[in-house]
Amino acid sequence: MTPSVNTRLAVRADMPEVARFAAQLVRMHHALDPHRFMCLEPIEPGYERWLTGELANPDAAIVVAERTGAEPALVGYAYGRREPRDWNSLLDTCGALHDIYVAEPARRLGAGAILLEAVIARLRALGAPRIVLHTATQNAAAQRLFERFGFRRTMVEMTLGLD
Repeated sequence: MTPSVNTRLAVRADMPEVARFAAQLVRMHHALDPHRFMCLEPIEPGYERWLTGELANPDAAIVVAERTGAEPALVGYAYGRREPRDWNSLLDTCGALHDIYVAEPARRLGAGAILLEAVIARLRALGAPRIVLHTATQNAAAQRLFERFGFRRTMVEMTLGLD
């Protein structure tokens, strides 16, 4: 029998594991382009501190994916936040999907889709009129997932190293 995956809002006890997932996400991006994505080790303590603080932020949503069954375990998380108008980015109030990560063994169980669905629902409940996200150019699988949910391409980030 294939294990199923459910989502729920994160709680304080989840933060060490969520921080480990966040660190893996940072390391993945850094490996894609170390000139664009910073990676300041150790990553986990900072993320645990930051995301634990965000649990109390009424504009933030942290959702975890949990494999159900005899041995339940977290397999991923998503973090989004309702953001104010940003004149520099020409971006009105919105929900921002900052992170979504699924551990490798759970990537074929639909965890990414249910996490995305759950964080979209939370951001909608927080009053976000739209959701904006960034995805690494090389992350085609994530882009396919986002497009399946109706996200469309609106900007292309370009980087020039000056060092």
